Amino acid sequence: MASQCVAFRDSKGGLHAGLEEATLKDLAAVLGRVGDEGGMTAGVAKLVFDKRQEIERILAEHDRLVDMVPPNGNVERLHVL
Repeated sequence: MASQCVAFRDSKGGLHAGLEEATLKDLAAVLGRVGDEGGMTAGVAKLVFDKRQEIERILAEHDRLVDMVPPNGNVERLHVL
């Protein structure tokens, strides 16, 4: 007999039993091949997912600072005397 189930589709169309699994596949696809033969990609995707709040905070801070830099702003290298 047929039964209904809930599945999550990643951006490439693959079905996954869990939302996190589908999200990790999408993250891995964005990251591309990491490490020899791409063997680290899934682990890096999981790390990004697990550290999401910290990463989002850092990127938000970056975006706020980028908005503060005037267009055509120059950065000068500081030298220690």
